[in-house]
Amino acid sequence: MAERTGNYEDAVKYYKAAAQILRRILSINPDTGLREAYVEFIRSYEERAAFLEKSLEKIGVAGRNAESGSQSIDRDLVKEPPKITFEDIVDLDDVKKAIKKAIIYPVKRPDLYIDKIGWDKGVLLFGPPGNGKTMLAAAVANEIKAAFIPIDASDIMSKWLGDAEKNVRRIFDTARRIAEGGRPVIIVIDEVDSLMGVFSSEVGGEVRVRNQFLKEMDGLYSKGSREMIFVIGTTNKPWSLDIGFIRRFQKRIYVPSPNYETRLALLKHYCRNLELDPSVNLEEIAKITEGYSASDIVDIVREAYSKVVDELFEKGAIGGKPRPIQMKDLIEAVSKRKPSISQDMLRSYEEWNKRFGTL
Repeated sequence: MAERTGNYEDAVKYYKAAAQILRRILSINPDTGLREAYVEFIRSYEERAAFLEKSLEKIGVAGRNAESGSQSIDRDLVKEPPKITFEDIVDLDDVKKAIKKAIIYPVKRPDLYIDKIGWDKGVLLFGPPGNGKTMLAAAVANEIKAAFIPIDASDIMSKWLGDAEKNVRRIFDTARRIAEGGRPVIIVIDEVDSLMGVFSSEVGGEVRVRNQFLKEMDGLYSKGSREMIFVIGTTNKPWSLDIGFIRRFQKRIYVPSPNYETRLALLKHYCRNLELDPSVNLEEIAKITEGYSASDIVDIVREAYSKVVDELFEKGAIGGKPRPIQMKDLIEAVSKRKPSISQDMLRSYEEWNKRFGTL
């Protein structure tokens, strides 16, 4: 929250404190099944704190460059994507294949596309929340070692009149300068509907921002353009998108909620480092979690594991080992969490996919 509101000093303190707490937990319980996750969180928190500290030192530089017409790359826009690969994402094989065709193939062999038929530069990932859309964007960025520019509506819209349009130009200008140096660029617009949707009441500034985005995206498709710049939009509400933007995302890929086989694969994946009691039947858990998202499945496993860890602390046996997770622990975790995806929601996604999907 502190970072979102621009309070970088407090954000640095919070990130460092969070990393310190996780280190303390690992020192108390070094054999935890969540060790890998904790180590990754510690790394990301410390890296983010270091990045913000550098940003504080350079505060105001980007604004001065913009005023003076500087052509330098705005480094503050470019982030390190989460360390995620396609192998880390369970199932979604058809989705991965479609993304590889749209982005990875042209980057690996541009000679097969340039001066011929070109390639798609806009990819829309749509579907229920919590099923890996943002993870897929990070995975493809890591696969091609792309510059990663994640943005959302709060990064674009400004309380100062006209600044929002400048922010859009700033993003695409930075992407072009990086691409001119030979490095591919991926611009990820999370919850793209909040920026490119159609609403009943809009002010002129919002319309101008949308028009600026249309203009910038059209520029990516201009004849003779060889820049490896891709725009990936993610949304849980594809039906809210302006038709003009839908058309500019040539690849519109449905990221569905997990079916039985995928839920079972997710359960096996996230339980692989945990000690399970013989009573545990993951097939049964997969059956009773219909309508649950991939994120829900992770939370169920985490809830069950947290229960056995909590018991350890409550007994005062901090240095001991948690008991194996039992079937009743998982069932209890499922009972505490309702499905996040209703049948009505699924029908809406499937209908939109039939109309606009390209997979």
